[in-house]
Amino acid sequence: MNASLKNELRVLRAQRGWSQAELGDRIGVSRQAINAVETGKFDPSLPLAMRLAKLFGRRVEEIFTLDESER
Repeated sequence: MNASLKNELRVLRAQRGWSQAELGDRIGVSRQAINAVETGKFDPSLPLAMRLAKLFGRRVEEIFTLDESER
């Protein structure tokens, strides 16, 4: 059973008025990587999730949660 992560990345990014490319530049990844994480096509590595949490001033688990609907 593969669980995926839900995330608040799009909301947090939009609240700051950042494009996907701007967010990617701020944490050192491509716009495509941000898009893949936002749409759930890719679960971020722990270091990437931690960089995002630090940037947004949140805990990792406040941004990423396990999608329980896939159980």
